Amino acid sequence: MTFVLGIVLFALGILIAVAIHEAGHFWSARWFGMKATRYFIGFGPTIFAFKRNGVEYGLKALPFGAFVKIVGMTPQEEDVDPETGKSGADDPKAMWRFPVWKRTIVMAAGSITHFALALITLWVLFSFVGIPDASKVNEVPVRVGTISQCVSPTYQYDPATKSQKACDPAKDPQSPAAQLGLQPGDIILAIDGRSIVGNQALRDELKADVGKSVTVQYKRGEQTLSGTAAIPEAQRIKSTIDPGKTADQITPDDLERGGMLGITVDIRSSDLPVLRYGPVDGISQTGSATATLVERTFASFKQIPERVPNLVKAIFGEKRDPNTPVSVVGASRIGGELFELGDWASLLSLFATLNLFFGIFNLFPLLPMDGGHIAIAWFERVRSWLAARLGKPDPGRVDYYKLAPLTLGVIGILGVFVLLTVTADFVNPITLK
Repeated sequence: MTFVLGIVLFALGILIAVAIHEAGHFWSARWFGMKATRYFIGFGPTIFAFKRNGVEYGLKALPFGAFVKIVGMTPQEEDVDPETGKSGADDPKAMWRFPVWKRTIVMAAGSITHFALALITLWVLFSFVGIPDASKVNEVPVRVGTISQCVSPTYQYDPATKSQKACDPAKDPQSPAAQLGLQPGDIILAIDGRSIVGNQALRDELKADVGKSVTVQYKRGEQTLSGTAAIPEAQRIKSTIDPGKTADQITPDDLERGGMLGITVDIRSSDLPVLRYGPVDGISQTGSATATLVERTFASFKQIPERVPNLVKAIFGEKRDPNTPVSVVGASRIGGELFELGDWASLLSLFATLNLFFGIFNLFPLLPMDGGHIAIAWFERVRSWLAARLGKPDPGRVDYYKLAPLTLGVIGILGVFVLLTVTADFVNPITLK
């Protein structure tokens, strides 16, 4: 129930962000004196609507976004104003008649609201909610994440998976985790009576226990259990190596001999102490985090083409790569899991990241995105300026009808991408569990 509630609340947060995006266009257009006639949340059949000061406001049945109607966005607009009986493009308050800088602000206002939401969310996170104190990572319980059935004695890189080569259950020794019957979520309490707190303590203990048979005490739910297992020797990555170093970058100098339990350690944010910076220092932390997220956002854009094949494979049953793109459906599902776990820091970070993504993506200079309209407006302005400098007639406005094939092409590509991500998020979702 908590999981479902989390999904609903996170999806509602995204809907509100989109509604504020459209409100940004609406408010800025009205501020400059442009004629805006409609503001609706949702699509499809109208649930209710009302008119005030010449604007129709309302709520529609399908909560898939929001929209605003600003009269005369292009000179070619054919929509007829029911009040005047004339084309919107002919209205003296039509958007296309206003200076290019005003139209730029109106078109960029949607993305600006996303950036503002991201900054406010991050500031609230750093100032009041707090983030997990990563410096205390070796002071929290060792919680079992994933489990391997065997342990590979040597470290080998597998180009096919771009990760460490998996062990072979037929040849390699059975992992202590498999011998003990450990399950995800179990917490390692002690080995041979020596208390284990933190991943580094576990590593040190296993290094001393190579080749020995030891008694492992662990907690599962409210039960305290124990069992005996033999600790095999294996090559493992040193704890001092940068976690961001990829598998193909690992060198022999990065490895050491030691014991392995055959698990990944699940370090949950909720296990770590909370670090709050306060409203003043929270500003600088927000700036640093925003810069990092923007850099990662652009990096993710570049990686999308190479990750689409893995997305397709996931739809047809292969294991879902956690780095593949997700739709709003997948993001809401992850948000629901974070809500269920009580991981508020990760939940707010995800919401901020999505808003930065929406804001940046919407400024791409391609129709039908707002950035496409901005690019055309400035192209017209520069072209008119050059014509005047050269003593030639003003070439006038861009004909949007001639750009229709390009616009439809972009819409088609985006449509296919959305279809792929939504399908994958339903049939083979990314999960934190």
